[in-house]
Amino acid sequence: MKRIVFLCVNLFCVLSLYAQQDPQFSQNMFNKLANNPGYAGSTSGISTSVLHRSQWMGFDDEGAAASTQNFSVDAEVPILNGGVGLNIVKDNIASFSNLGIQASYAYMTQLGFGQIGMGMSVGMYQSGLNGGALRPSQGGDPVIPTGDVNGSKLDIGAGVYFNNQNMYIGLSSAHMTEPTIEWSDGQSFNLARHYFLISGYNYEINSQFSLHPSIYLKHDGATSQLDVNTNLIYNNKMWSGVSYRINEGVIILAGMNINENLRFGVGYDVTIVNPMSNSLEFMLGYNFKVKTTKTISKYKNPRFL
Repeated sequence: MKRIVFLCVNLFCVLSLYAQQDPQFSQNMFNKLANNPGYAGSTSGISTSVLHRSQWMGFDDEGAAASTQNFSVDAEVPILNGGVGLNIVKDNIASFSNLGIQASYAYMTQLGFGQIGMGMSVGMYQSGLNGGALRPSQGGDPVIPTGDVNGSKLDIGAGVYFNNQNMYIGLSSAHMTEPTIEWSDGQSFNLARHYFLISGYNYEINSQFSLHPSIYLKHDGATSQLDVNTNLIYNNKMWSGVSYRINEGVIILAGMNINENLRFGVGYDVTIVNPMSNSLEFMLGYNFKVKTTKTISKYKNPRFL
């Protein structure tokens, strides 16, 4: 009985707030482009990242589990005095599906003891619902579509990102124009403007160990969500850490650099409310080295920043 009640509460929250909530990432320190276009081109070469998140794993049989896939790629382009990037997010929860595609450009310049990127993103946000997969308690409800409905809208974001060899901080906003998504059956909803704050620091304990505390704050104008994280890094090759998501749960993080360019990470969310709503997240990143003749010194972060 408790399982059914918890499922109903979660689905009610999803149906009420889904259009106003961007996907949650536990390994946010490794896919900054997903929320901040100012990050594009802040590291050398071409950086790619693929992430898969399975959420509410205990509810797979009930059809309420969620999954998110994220692909991002960015590169420094000296001729443009900055960097470019592409971010794709596919989000599925129950019968709902969202797809976001964003192209980014960031102007990079030196600022004091580091570098700053000021960027914008332009793209498309598409939302859909498979009404035929819903199981209403009473048939004939005109609000529930009988088949697939979808709609899309132009989506714009902006952000600034500052970093040097030991720290970073970024502030950004998504869905700046708060676009209205109109489904093909005539229903519509507004995307709420979201704000993101990311920050981290790399503290070298000794020649083999370093500590990387970071924070990730998301705010949609009504509610806030804060992750406080600490990763312990060994020999710049392996890391493990823990995050605390305020009022929600604890996240266990681990990963390693398989070689100079390839890295792999995993995150496991343990929720306070119900262990059936735990989540599992995998991340794979690869950096392509590109030779340039640019002579201007740039402040590059360690890969963990």
